[in-house]
Amino acid sequence: MNNYLKELIRKENLNLLIIIIFLFFIDRVSKNIILEKFNQYSYFVNDYLNLNLIWNTGIGFGIFSSINNFSYHIITLIIGIIILFLFYLCFKSRNKREKIIFSLIIGGALGNIYDRIVFRAVPDFIDIHYKNFHWFTFNAADIFISIGVIILILSGVKEKKEI
Repeated sequence: MNNYLKELIRKENLNLLIIIIFLFFIDRVSKNIILEKFNQYSYFVNDYLNLNLIWNTGIGFGIFSSINNFSYHIITLIIGIIILFLFYLCFKSRNKREKIIFSLIIGGALGNIYDRIVFRAVPDFIDIHYKNFHWFTFNAADIFISIGVIILILSGVKEKKEI
């Protein structure tokens, strides 16, 4: 067995795979519920939150939403390569915090790339707002990615201050 496979099947890496699969599962379940129950409807939760299905053909926050097929496929390929690179960083890192951070990002990213491949768009449905100001509509996968990226940035800032 080569060294990469030995590294991959270490107990701590198997735990990371469980985290990634669990986050992917949460994202899939939440999106499936929305797709089945709220397909074309908006659901008022309270004065600050609606569930409102929109299909995002772009990347984060709807950037590049109006691009042609070729560009869409190139962006999806780039996202796939980034996910593979994150897997590499996750399993090569010796820092437990980094491994968990990368697992959060990967779990969310897999949820969104699954949708890009299967539906050719990502279903976003969490609409946070205050009066007429609406934040970008997002989904559970976006939450996992955002939390991971924020923690990664804060960890980097903390490490810089310690130097």
